[in-house]
Amino acid sequence: MKIATWNVNSIRTRLEQVINWLSESPVDVLCLQETKVVDKDFPLISFENVGYHPYIYGQKAYNGVALISRQPLENVSMGFCAILPELEPQWDEQKRVITGVIDGVRIVNTYVPNGSAVGSEKYEYKLGWLTVLRKYLQVLLLSDPAISMCGDFNIALEDIDIHDKVKIEDHIMASERERQALRDILSLGFADAFRKFNNEGGNYSWWDYRTAAFRRNLGWRIDHHYVTPVLCARAQSCIIDVAPRKLEQPSDHTPVVVEF
Repeated sequence: MKIATWNVNSIRTRLEQVINWLSESPVDVLCLQETKVVDKDFPLISFENVGYHPYIYGQKAYNGVALISRQPLENVSMGFCAILPELEPQWDEQKRVITGVIDGVRIVNTYVPNGSAVGSEKYEYKLGWLTVLRKYLQVLLLSDPAISMCGDFNIALEDIDIHDKVKIEDHIMASERERQALRDILSLGFADAFRKFNNEGGNYSWWDYRTAAFRRNLGWRIDHHYVTPVLCARAQSCIIDVAPRKLEQPSDHTPVVVEF
């Protein structure tokens, strides 16, 4: 089983690239973030034409997540409130989480808020959102021991995940409160699939469009696969595919693929 995560930064803008990538690198499930389109305008037929089943949860111009699966998924739900019915609805105003089950593996696709700047209102929202994500996962773990959680986390957990020209202290996506919030989530029993196979620096999944960052490899590793112990034991590889980032008008992120 192969599962990929890719923040495509607008599915309609990047549709041809995504479809071509699926034909060249077929995966069982592709988890998309920042689809940036309401559900009625999502290009369902393009994925159905190449044999995939899309499950979508989007909004206009911002956010949005989708699961693109080669076989039908089970127990699909969108948002936090489907799992946490007593949660305040405000936490689902932004479309950022979708989940479904394939062959006994529950996939959780997340798009964590960026947070804008340390200390800002959006930063506090990000920390609150991560607290809700932890509660959500606690409930899922009661019935699903095999969970593969992936997505754009907008957090580089270790300094090695960031190029060395960044002043890390109090930098958004690298502040200690963000990192601790993510560690609290991982303490539920999740491991970083990429770090099972690669402990070196210089491996990134996002490069800013500005300052020729990709050409200079001034990137961040903020797109992750976090897996529970039963899946960590089965993981055979986890790679960052940089090829799509080399295309004309690419997303600023590139796919990360885990194989079990």
